[in-house]
Amino acid sequence: MTFHHTTLENGLEVIAELNNRAYSVAAGFFVKTGSRDEMADLAGVSHFLEHMTFKGTPRRDALTVNRDFDRVGAKHNAQTSEEDTFYHVTCLPEYLTPSFDVLADILRPTLREDDFETEKKVIIEEIRMYLDNPMSVAYEAAKTAHFGPHPLGNSILGSVDSITALRVERMRDYFAQRYSPANIVLGFAGKGEWSQLVELAVQHCAGWQGGPATRQADPVRGTGTFRAIRREEDLQQTVVGVSDAPPLETEDRYAAHLLATILGDHTGSRLYWALIDPGLADGAELSYQDYNQAGTFFTFLSCEPGETQANLGRIAEIYRTVMAGGVTEDELDQAKNKVLARSVLRSERPMGRLASLGFQWMYRRAYLTLEAELEAFSRVTLDDLRRLLRDWPLWPMTIVSVGPTTDVHRPK
Repeated sequence: MTFHHTTLENGLEVIAELNNRAYSVAAGFFVKTGSRDEMADLAGVSHFLEHMTFKGTPRRDALTVNRDFDRVGAKHNAQTSEEDTFYHVTCLPEYLTPSFDVLADILRPTLREDDFETEKKVIIEEIRMYLDNPMSVAYEAAKTAHFGPHPLGNSILGSVDSITALRVERMRDYFAQRYSPANIVLGFAGKGEWSQLVELAVQHCAGWQGGPATRQADPVRGTGTFRAIRREEDLQQTVVGVSDAPPLETEDRYAAHLLATILGDHTGSRLYWALIDPGLADGAELSYQDYNQAGTFFTFLSCEPGETQANLGRIAEIYRTVMAGGVTEDELDQAKNKVLARSVLRSERPMGRLASLGFQWMYRRAYLTLEAELEAFSRVTLDDLRRLLRDWPLWPMTIVSVGPTTDVHRPK
């Protein structure tokens, strides 16, 4: 593996981790903009804009964008989060030039008003689809309740009202501000020649213009509130809990990943053996999410409405027990084996390395090799987990319950 980095005159950073033993290459644009960068009247614009990039450019309409990816067998996609928007393509090395031509092209879309009004209907239908999903409703409500007025509580999709009211001129202004080259990282991973990659970047991106974009990334602590939302049509009760956790800037994120694996992995965790294996719940998991200057532990529970209160009590007991007594050496070893195996398996694909490569550089300005990542997880000790639980207690937490019953309360 060899790592390379350069910055174009317009501020666009280009990074690459090249591997001559790979059989494919992945390329991606990491745009540092997401729902946390939106004002209330722009709610959902980042995700909407992601859709619009595929609707056409000065050189291609929507059909041609998809056709030009497909003609060379390239696999492409994009995703929007609270933090960023990520556009990527994976292809055979011999087709990188035409594939990258399309990928770079869509990063400068035309944002035509007729396309905007058509895609607005698609976005609204997507929002309504998620409103039919109890877990999505609970997740969004829990995030909003936990973060309060902090922008990390913003919905990625926005609302039907915010999208309906949005005008194309506002999206164009947002694009000009947030999609400046100085706010984008271009990454490559897999098989390739550095000189060719730089040449591609210069050819397709050197003409991009725009000034620096800033983000107000303030630390935040959660509210710890409780809310019950009645949905009579649901057959199960869905609960999402949110606890504060280390931000992505700290080394504690490795311990946080391992703790979430020990307590709430989908197999072989404390929540699994206490709730899922005995048939008390359909789903019970704990996950760690790190953000720019913030972090969260998300607890997910789905079960029969009548079992909700008892299951919340079981989760509270599990969290209180681990906060008081920590975890065992065997649990830590098993979690390390799981996380290390998943990291290695993910890294065997250039796309898996690209995501890690780009996000590490964007937020930590660091190149993290796979070996360094594995070593960081391996170094975590029982004392590290005890300190983590002291600094970032799992309980009490923000709780939102969604389902046919509101006869649910916070366990004492």
